[in-house]
Amino acid sequence: QVQLVESGGGLVQPGGSLRLSCVASGSIFSLNTMAWYRQAPGKERELVASITSGGNTNYADSVKGRFIISRDNAKNTVYLQMNSLRPNDTAVHYCNAVVPPLRNNYWGQGTQVTVSS
Repeated sequence: QVQLVESGGGLVQPGGSLRLSCVASGSIFSLNTMAWYRQAPGKERELVASITSGGNTNYADSVKGRFIISRDNAKNTVYLQMNSLRPNDTAVHYCNAVVPPLRNNYWGQGTQVTVSS
């Protein structure tokens, strides 16, 4: 069973930065595609950024140039560095893993990010 544990959320002022971390267990981490999603109140969950086993990254247009996704396979950890945060970045952020060979999806419990002055 794959388990994902997020950390690093919190309250930050507009223009500030946060780094989210997600530690995975129960699979061969280096083979997984990892991603961050977020869900704001009253809205659907949306993809923020993803990174493949080969290191290819993909970002939502709304975060391009501000957020950076990275992974450390030795630590079974994926990160989301969030810079120049805006109030509309406020959401619960979820870590996601797509695990081969069946491409099963696994989710973390979520971590709240609040951007407010």
